[in-house]
Amino acid sequence: MFRVLTFLLNAFTLRFVSKELIGVVNVRLTLLYSTLVFLSREAFRRACLSAESGTNRSWRQVINLLWLTVPLGVLWATLLGCVWLWLLEVPDPQTVPHYGPAVVLFALSGVQELLAEPLWVLAQAHMFVQVKVIAESLAMIAKCSVTVVLVVFAPDWGLYIFSAGQLVYTGFLVLCYVVYFIRFLGSKEAAKKTFPLQHIRDLLPSRADGEPLVDWTVARLTWSFFKQSFLKQILTEGERYVMTFMNVLSFGDQGIYDIVNNLGSMVARFIFLPIEESFYIFFAKVLERGRDVESQKKEDVAIAAEVLECLLKLVLVIGLIIAVFGYAYSHLALDLYGGAMLSSGSGPGLLRCYSCYVLLLAVNGVTECFVFAAMSQQEVDKYNLVMLALSMSFLLLSYMLTWWAGGIGFILANCLNMALRISHSLLYIHRYFQSSQWKPLRGLLPSPLLLVVLIISAGVTAGSEAVFCCDGGWLFRMAHIGVGGVCLLFVLVAVLLTETQLVQFVRTQLLPRYRKKHT
Repeated sequence: MFRVLTFLLNAFTLRFVSKELIGVVNVRLTLLYSTLVFLSREAFRRACLSAESGTNRSWRQVINLLWLTVPLGVLWATLLGCVWLWLLEVPDPQTVPHYGPAVVLFALSGVQELLAEPLWVLAQAHMFVQVKVIAESLAMIAKCSVTVVLVVFAPDWGLYIFSAGQLVYTGFLVLCYVVYFIRFLGSKEAAKKTFPLQHIRDLLPSRADGEPLVDWTVARLTWSFFKQSFLKQILTEGERYVMTFMNVLSFGDQGIYDIVNNLGSMVARFIFLPIEESFYIFFAKVLERGRDVESQKKEDVAIAAEVLECLLKLVLVIGLIIAVFGYAYSHLALDLYGGAMLSSGSGPGLLRCYSCYVLLLAVNGVTECFVFAAMSQQEVDKYNLVMLALSMSFLLLSYMLTWWAGGIGFILANCLNMALRISHSLLYIHRYFQSSQWKPLRGLLPSPLLLVVLIISAGVTAGSEAVFCCDGGWLFRMAHIGVGGVCLLFVLVAVLLTETQLVQFVRTQLLPRYRKKHT
């Protein structure tokens, strides 16, 4: 829901603000906020929610420890604010006005969000899932509403618009948690659940008689997680750090890249991620972790091999369709989404490359979900080191390729990184089934007829784009869409005729899982 709201917000605001402004907000200022919040609270969250902190914990000591996130956030806000204001390149004030105040306000929003940290951990520890969903939904709706109103009625405010939206977002988060716990504490529901706190004052830091101010076991665990958090944040936000500190892209190009990246990642998240999550659980239940094929039940191995083959075929077909039609319809999609600002520059080229990257994302998701379900714990630990090395090499590769190819360099680096991960997983799967009669990697071989139809569709839609898209008006655009619709229909017919095992799998396995999840 949040990504959809962000998607619609960007589509609307692109009509009113410059790509440079979007680049500064979505890359630089968002990186400031995410870095501040992550480094201030992530270690505390992991330590306080960890099983190693014990079930007989003193919640008074935990809350005292969690309140340390606020002064730590103030410290990070000061340090990072100085870096963002004085060490990084300052945008042109004519194009991106009010940069200095925006840095301060985004840092302030991060500190403001940390005020809810003790409440967030309490809610998570006691499985109050609905509180988080409602709080984040209301906060996002408030942020979108404020941003849209200010963009329409005060477009000259520049970065103040997005700073106000960010402050409203974090303010609503804190407000929702505070209101919930004010109503919850002391209620009959709290007594029924034997909630450890009785009054709202118990949420504030205080010392109990006969016990230290904080639990030093949890505090030491927090310090251990804190030392890991630096590397995790760099790997998570690697692209943004490269863009921010290496100056490899202009602010306008950063904005376009971020928009294209959001568009592409939405496809992967909505289509492929549910498949990966669902079937990781399936493989983990069917297979015995760390044991070879010969030492497991043949029936279980046969089922796992058949499902893996069908899943590979499914994501391959979907990925090929996205790659083929993404090439011819990237220009039109960006023109509809963001107007000439997106479709006239590097945007179409970026989205075309990202369409190919989605194919690699799809295959990697399925292969890794099987590998992680079948590996022993020792193998998983070794693979985590491989992933670390790949992530570090990705950052270096991103820097080099972006100097050479601009924003496309980021996508090329992602493609190379993903190809290496796929190769590792395919090698593991090949060795896993090598001594058996099952060959699930055949799922990566689509039928010849389907390949022919896809190749013809690629040529026809590319020709249609050259003729009809996108300066001839809506009639020509609709003609281009119609050509794509006919080609897609032929592709689906080819799938139905040649991939009968895949069609049967979707009908008997995939659709029932989807219906069960949404009922």
